[in-house]
Amino acid sequence: MSDEPDMAEIEKSDKSELKKTETREKNPLPSKETIEQGKQAGGSGAMKMN
Repeated sequence: MSDEPDMAEIEKSDKSELKKTETREKNPLPSKETIEQGKQAGGSGAMKMN
């Protein structure tokens, strides 16, 4: 079995059978306000290693 997709199968697939999905960000970046609050709280932005 190869890693290449079977193009014939892809071409004959019915796109109308696909479901519409909504993409959601699971791990969004912190907002500018959140970053500023972290800086004011004394956070250096780097984790300290033991």
